[in-house]
Amino acid sequence: MPRRFHDAEELLPPATFVKRALAIIYDGLISIAVLLVATWVYTVIGGWITGWDRFEEMAEAGQLSGDPGLTFVLFLVLYLFFAYFWTRIGQTLGMQVWRIRIENLDGTSVSWSQALRRYVTAAAVFFLALLAGYYVGSATLFVSLPAIIALFLPINGLSATDRMSNSVVVQVPKETR
Repeated sequence: MPRRFHDAEELLPPATFVKRALAIIYDGLISIAVLLVATWVYTVIGGWITGWDRFEEMAEAGQLSGDPGLTFVLFLVLYLFFAYFWTRIGQTLGMQVWRIRIENLDGTSVSWSQALRRYVTAAAVFFLALLAGYYVGSATLFVSLPAIIALFLPINGLSATDRMSNSVVVQVPKETR
């Protein structure tokens, strides 16, 4: 059941690009920590299943580099991390700091499928930007950065991820005490 953040008639202003960008940087640092822990757990489980001696031999031979299983696990863990916060309280930790929230137009929390659409849209643009940057070579920053900015830049209050997930990122008003 979706959580109601405010009345449907109450319209909150859309979040600015600067607040979105600052929240992304903050959440990016937290994501690195989450991915490090997930990689550690994956490695411990992999070493336990294959045997530590065999696992060490595989690592020294370079057989573990580019592991698609690890890539899938990290992609899934990051989705679960973001979707949990988006569907529960509408805010990740970085969004809480900058007082912005993801919600539906009627003021309710987004669903897991909306969170998936939002996450996959962002991941696809990141992947394509990095892939294009890889083939361009030293001008990677000039190719990747505009694509990533365009992904989150709100036009008429909605970014590309907002449009794909049929949700909006709004500024949360300060609480009056």
